[in-house]
Amino acid sequence: MAKKFLELNNEGTSTNSSTSQSSPRTKNPAPFLCKTYDLLQERDDDGNKKIVSWNAQGDGFVVWSPAEFSELMLPKYFKHNNFSSFIRQLNTYQGFKKTSPKQWEFRHDKFRRGCRHLLVEIVRKKSDPSVFPAYLKAASNEGSIASAAGKQHNNHLLLMEENESLKRERLQLQMQIAEFKALEIKLLDSLSQYMGNFNHQNKVRRLC
Repeated sequence: MAKKFLELNNEGTSTNSSTSQSSPRTKNPAPFLCKTYDLLQERDDDGNKKIVSWNAQGDGFVVWSPAEFSELMLPKYFKHNNFSSFIRQLNTYQGFKKTSPKQWEFRHDKFRRGCRHLLVEIVRKKSDPSVFPAYLKAASNEGSIASAAGKQHNNHLLLMEENESLKRERLQLQMQIAEFKALEIKLLDSLSQYMGNFNHQNKVRRLC
């Protein structure tokens, strides 16, 4: 009787063990990725794509107006209004690439319109393991300083690129204004000629 009880007890223990091993913890996508995806989907659903939207292929997104994106979108979804901070956080994940020098377009193989389930496969970048022994912490610290300097340099380049983009937009606006002014002058000249001909015809009629 005791032997049979021990056998039953062992079977129950092995069953519980196998059950716990067969139910791994569910992996969830990063909150930052979920918020970015939801932001794009809401813009897609309400048709408001002037600030940010999916690209034409649906395998990336474009921030059309960084200023409005920072002012209106970031505080709502991320509790801050720093566009550079958003870009830095995006770059902490493997696979995101800026695909155009003329606009803020980013792509990722797993970041696709209508494929929210793929977000879980996007992972953060992993720093390379140190090749230095433990007693060379000083060298490791120097590497950290160099890395921080590199990040600052990248941020500077990012700001410079954004500044150049704003300069190009300003130049385009100035050209449009010049075109409108030229058109205005032509219209005024045409109106002046028309009024001159009209007055001349009236004088002729009076003489007749």
